[in-house]
Amino acid sequence: MIHLRSKLKRLKEYQEVADVGEIARRYFAMNSFDGVLTILGVLMGNYLAHVREPTVVIITGLATSVSMAISGLWGAYLTESAERQRSLDDLEEYTLADLSNTRIGRAARVAVVIVAMVDGLAPLLASFLVLLPFFLTYLWGNILYSYYSALAIALSSLFALGAFLGKIAKQNVFLAGLKMIAAGILALILSFLIEHTVHP
Repeated sequence: MIHLRSKLKRLKEYQEVADVGEIARRYFAMNSFDGVLTILGVLMGNYLAHVREPTVVIITGLATSVSMAISGLWGAYLTESAERQRSLDDLEEYTLADLSNTRIGRAARVAVVIVAMVDGLAPLLASFLVLLPFFLTYLWGNILYSYYSALAIALSSLFALGAFLGKIAKQNVFLAGLKMIAAGILALILSFLIEHTVHP
């Protein structure tokens, strides 16, 4: 218990030094948004292609989500590592000291891992939430209900993300949520138009 408290205290110190919270929050919102919109596109494609087998929808959705998670994790890790290292190098030039084993250096390394994990997990979790109804298709026996439920979850998630960002920015929460929903509806309309252009 004491060891856990010590770890949490150290993480809090690293957060204060490296300002992880604000960056992680931004990555979480941005990549959750990407995850929901991407899965909306996948679901719309499956629906318009008359895919009526939940296993197919789940596999295509999860495969897409995992690819997004790996892309996000890898990209964020490499980008954040480079940015943190550059900042550390600049600070070392001013202080004329090696800071890699100081609290600042350790905080920078922890920040890279946390931000990368958030960046990777956010779209995966958001996508899984939208796909959840397809795991329950056997309960209601009609995959169309799964499509409709997934759509409702996706739009609700977008609204919640918009409201969250609106609260952070001290803007109108309801309006911010509607703006996010508008993005989801636009994605659905474009997917529909693409399908009807390919198969008029």
